[in-house]
Amino acid sequence: MERSRLFKRSALSLALASVLTAPVFAEETAQVSETDTITVFGKAYRNTATKTALEPEETPQGITVIDNEQLEQRSVKSLNQALRYAPGVVTETKGSSVTMYDTFTIRGFGVDQSYYDGLVLQYLKGWNLQPQIDPIAMQQVEVFKGPTSVLYGSMPPGGMVNMIAKSPQLEPSTTVGVATGSRNLMETSIDTTGQIGDSDFSYRFIGLARKQDSQVNNAEEERYVIAPSLDWQATDRTLVNFNLYYQNDPSMGINSSLPASGMFIDNPNGSTSPSTFAGDKNWSKFEREVLMLGYKINHDFGNGWSFLQNARFTDASLYQENTYHTADQFDPSTGSLDRYIYSTDESSQGFVIDNQLSAQINTSNIEHNLLFGLDYQKLDGDSRYLSFGTTSQFGDFNIFNPNNDMIDRSQLEKDADYLDKVSVEQLGVYFQDQMRIDRLVLIAGGRYDWYRSTSDYTGEYEYEGDWYEYALNEEAKQEKFSYRLGALYEFDNGISPFLSYATSFEPVAGLDRDGNAYKPELGQQVEGGMKYVSSDMSKQATASVFHIVKSDALMADPEDPWGPKLQVGELTSQGLELEGRWFMTESLDVNASYTYTDLEITEDSGNDLKGTTPIYVPEHAANLWANYYVYGGPLAGTRVSGGARYVGEMQMDATNTQGKVPSYTVVDLSLGYDLGYLSDSLTGASANLVVNNLLDEEYYTCYDQTNCWYGAEQSFEFNVNYNF
Repeated sequence: MERSRLFKRSALSLALASVLTAPVFAEETAQVSETDTITVFGKAYRNTATKTALEPEETPQGITVIDNEQLEQRSVKSLNQALRYAPGVVTETKGSSVTMYDTFTIRGFGVDQSYYDGLVLQYLKGWNLQPQIDPIAMQQVEVFKGPTSVLYGSMPPGGMVNMIAKSPQLEPSTTVGVATGSRNLMETSIDTTGQIGDSDFSYRFIGLARKQDSQVNNAEEERYVIAPSLDWQATDRTLVNFNLYYQNDPSMGINSSLPASGMFIDNPNGSTSPSTFAGDKNWSKFEREVLMLGYKINHDFGNGWSFLQNARFTDASLYQENTYHTADQFDPSTGSLDRYIYSTDESSQGFVIDNQLSAQINTSNIEHNLLFGLDYQKLDGDSRYLSFGTTSQFGDFNIFNPNNDMIDRSQLEKDADYLDKVSVEQLGVYFQDQMRIDRLVLIAGGRYDWYRSTSDYTGEYEYEGDWYEYALNEEAKQEKFSYRLGALYEFDNGISPFLSYATSFEPVAGLDRDGNAYKPELGQQVEGGMKYVSSDMSKQATASVFHIVKSDALMADPEDPWGPKLQVGELTSQGLELEGRWFMTESLDVNASYTYTDLEITEDSGNDLKGTTPIYVPEHAANLWANYYVYGGPLAGTRVSGGARYVGEMQMDATNTQGKVPSYTVVDLSLGYDLGYLSDSLTGASANLVVNNLLDEEYYTCYDQTNCWYGAEQSFEFNVNYNF
């Protein structure tokens, strides 16, 4: 369990060593070791924010890297949980029990699409279907702050998240794990990698099975993952990777909310709890299946020129039976809650490909890293929506004394049947020049996108005994140029000031309530700050201030939350982010961050929202995480880790008239022990105890006062992993 100064440096480098997680041939390698030997390809590293070999500390942009060691220490089960300690990010905006989405904001702006290996996880617009990557397959998570449309196309201005996959390694290694814990957790996993004999092939195979009761009554969470990948060193200059990711979620918890009354707003008639279920066990089903097939080709032409092609095909499906409620269906004076009964049957097929031609050219005293790119994505899918009236046909439901066994499936008759056929297509071309002049790093890039989408929504509905047909066709044909400029200067003392300007582009389909086509949402950010890395790599810090303006932004209409959205004039987000990590001794390291965000609507379109702050935006947030390793004495082999995360109060609704969601502080604990210290026969085995929300803090998020969610209650997990 030796941790040297070299490893402290390599822990950062390892978390960054990937080509969009694609393994690439290398003429130079470096090896570092903790328990295992891990190969780091010296020429393979590419920063997802720049798609070049520039490291995060050299990049003029706010970046947070969450490495595999941190993911394992916290035993995260989702991307949402992985982002809990990332500055500028608000996670689990639909609480802890709604696990079918990864819902979070960055610098105040919602993010509905994440990236895996540099390719977007395509989302069936307007519905629920989107792949989720389980942390068992993640090597690291990278959070990039601010617009990155210049390299990735459609993108919110707050930033993006890219999950780097575990890839095949030449050094053989196998880890098997089992876990148990709160709510009848049962989990087993395997992660094995190595070279196939003396051949030009190396493999990785990841498998997972997990089942656990939901925090909410009458619901379960169940998942199965298989993720094999294969590297083929076709020639000295060409490496090909084939990868597959299959995930089956027979049960994904719940997808319903609760009123704030009786939650954190006192109600004399009663109260709810984190286990309260607003649905019905006879009509609660959430199933999802995702298959992703991909490949990567990396070829070195010599003389500094190389080519990377990264592609993926996705086939996905989701089925849910659920209930939901609106404001006029809840009576706080009695606790009576009526609910609409519905189902959705969703499917999609998508293809994404990114082609990158890069070159390193030296002219005079300037080193140019040129990047030329062409990417394309297409998604076709559909969703069938059925409605079956409300639960009042089976009697009264009271949220303070819930009867979750009311609905009689045999008595349900549909009153609406709709089919939405969705198609999305996007083509982008981009160029970037990353220049280094001695200690000065300059980045300039531009991109042009062509975007097309259609939604053909047809069906029929029943009204007063008669059936009526319904049809709505929405489409968007939009194109836009995005660009970025940035500069960073490295001083001898480890301080690197930086400044950047970037724009974003988000296509929007559909019509507003007046029948006018939406405009694309545009964003621009100015960011400046300073990065610091000490000479011995024991101290790392970033401080940045940002100013983001998003124009023609969409928001839910407070008068009609389920109708067409409002396109307000302008949102402005400005703030400060501080993040640092300090290896104080050989045994102790501390990671801390603070975020200040001031977001408000600065212009509107006559909707009386000017001066308001959108939901899910705390003014203040802070995180602290520390690790302590014991190397000697009777406790040798022990790791003690813990953290606290603070999220300030947030507005409860878009109009800022319903009050605020209370602030909260959650404490987490993680204890680890290297069993090899007990006996040589246990070398490679470790035991870990993770307690989330140690003090059982009750916390919440809200869309409005009728739709709120509980955060994760206290839970524990005990796991044992054996590496050989």
